[in-house]
Amino acid sequence: MRINADFEQRAVVRFADTPWVPSPAAGVERKMLDRIGEEVARATTIVRFAPGSSFDAHTHDGGEEYLVLEGEFQDETGNFPVGAYVRNPPTSRHTPAASKGAVILVKLHQFDPADRVTVHVDSNASNDPVVALFEDESEQVSIETWEPGQRISRLAPSGMEVFILEGECREGDDVLSRWDWLRLPPEGEFEGQAGPEGARVWIKTGHLPQMGEK
Repeated sequence: MRINADFEQRAVVRFADTPWVPSPAAGVERKMLDRIGEEVARATTIVRFAPGSSFDAHTHDGGEEYLVLEGEFQDETGNFPVGAYVRNPPTSRHTPAASKGAVILVKLHQFDPADRVTVHVDSNASNDPVVALFEDESEQVSIETWEPGQRISRLAPSGMEVFILEGECREGDDVLSRWDWLRLPPEGEFEGQAGPEGARVWIKTGHLPQMGEK
C-alpha cells in the first residue's frame, strides 16, 4: 500500500474528506495520511479508539511517535490525556488501549534504528507560543500557537509537516482546519496566515531527507 509515498511532493489530507478505515483490532479505525507498506508500515495516521478498545501487545521495531488529540490513551507506562506527546523507540513493547475512547496522531517506523530514548511530554504544561516536544540532530517536533491573522514564513530545507490542532490557517491555495495535515518536501517553503481565531499546530521538520534511509 502506498499513500502519499513520494516525499518529494507536497501533500495535503483533509480530515473531513478522508474516510475511516477499520483496523485489525475491533473498535479501532484509521485515517491514513501517508503510508508505505501493509499492516506493518512506515505510516502517518489518525487513529480512533472506541471506548474499551485495545491492541494486543506488540513491539515497535521501527519506533512509534504519537500525540493524543482527544480522550485518553493508555498502556503499561501510564495514562495519556489530550496533549500528551509520546515517543516509544525501536524495540519498545506495549499494549495500547483506550478505556474511555481516544483519537491520536501517530507516526510509525520512522526512527533511527539506534534510538532508545523514551519521551513523555505534556504539551499543555506550557502557555508559550512554541512548545518544544523533541529535538535531535535530524528532526525537531513542536507545537506552535499562532495569533489571529499572523503571517508565518518559513523555509523547509529538510521538509516540514504541519497538523492543525485548533483553528485555521491558509497556506498557498489551501485553507487548513482542525486535524488537516500538510507535508512540504525538502527545499519547500511554508507561506501561511492564521485564520481569524488563530491556530494551534503540531510541526515536524528536518526528517524527510532521512525517510528513504530508515
